[in-house]
Amino acid sequence: MGQSAPTIWESMQAKGYDRRDFLRFCSFAAMIAGFESSGFAKVVDAFEKKARPPVVWLHFQECTCCSESFIRSSHPVVAEVLLDGISLNYTETLQAAAGHQAEKCLWDTVKDSAGKYILLVEGSVPTKDNGVYCTIAGRTAEDILQEAARDASAVIAWGSCASHGCIQAANPNPTGATPIHKLIGRPVINVPGCPPIADVMMGVVTHLLVLGDMPELDGLGRPKEFYSRRVHDTCYRRAYYDAGLFVESWDDDKARKGYCLYKMGCRGPVTYNACSVTKWNGGTSYPIQSGHGCIGCSEAGFWDNGPFYQHLASFPGFGIESTADTVGTTLGLVTLGGIAAHAISTNLRKRNVIAEEIKESSKDQNSKE
Repeated sequence: MGQSAPTIWESMQAKGYDRRDFLRFCSFAAMIAGFESSGFAKVVDAFEKKARPPVVWLHFQECTCCSESFIRSSHPVVAEVLLDGISLNYTETLQAAAGHQAEKCLWDTVKDSAGKYILLVEGSVPTKDNGVYCTIAGRTAEDILQEAARDASAVIAWGSCASHGCIQAANPNPTGATPIHKLIGRPVINVPGCPPIADVMMGVVTHLLVLGDMPELDGLGRPKEFYSRRVHDTCYRRAYYDAGLFVESWDDDKARKGYCLYKMGCRGPVTYNACSVTKWNGGTSYPIQSGHGCIGCSEAGFWDNGPFYQHLASFPGFGIESTADTVGTTLGLVTLGGIAAHAISTNLRKRNVIAEEIKESSKDQNSKE
């Protein structure tokens, strides 16, 4: 422990990457973290000069999908460089060590790097029956969490299990599954999703590495950079919603035309996430683009928010000016009459315009045939 940890640049050099690879990696990290163009220099400086912070990654009640998502970030060297770059000292899923050797890595890091290490937590913590439903090395999840979180420089809750409790906390919550922020007396960065988007996870880590402080959070502890807008507001199917053109069944002609999935239960209008902007699998797609409605997995209690394939009676707000803090995600709220009337009249006008365009397009197609 006496020798200082290498920087990310030094780690990349040791793996055979050249300066161009390093700068490309920095550019990608700056973009994902949402830094302005001037922020690129800060990323380069941090990755060149700052020692890799020690990281411990705890796993409790979860399915490991957050880890699976993280190692599949769209940049090709993330799994190889960033995981090493942050000096990942302990994670039950990815580490080679086991048993007493693994536990020694965890508690040595907590003791020797007090105030310097980053704590990543995946999974909810059972509190019922003295926490017997999740124990590691003879200790309950809550006991491990409390000790590991006490001297961490930052705590990140990966995924909806750690952020909100997820399916384990769904009614009737037999294990007393509890999110991390309700158990420790300090701020927690919640990065919900089932799983969260890999590039969002990388963006949050990059923010901590470069700036050394927590990103700006919304009322639910989520980074505003990624959770300030509803999926609905940036969805490519939004125009069809505004025009009142909806899929009525999964196999109808409207589904084949890519109309709005709101009537099929899509929770995009009440879900705050970067899915429709950042997307998945290297920016290839996201659930709605793949033909399935959003299930609202980044919102608290989404498993108990009614059938996934039943549309919401109503939802608050119609525009992107609504935010998680000012509107919230309460289902079934009635929108003010004046706003609703304006939106309905606008939708009817847009629907008529689109219908006419479709009719004209069909006429032109028939005449050509």
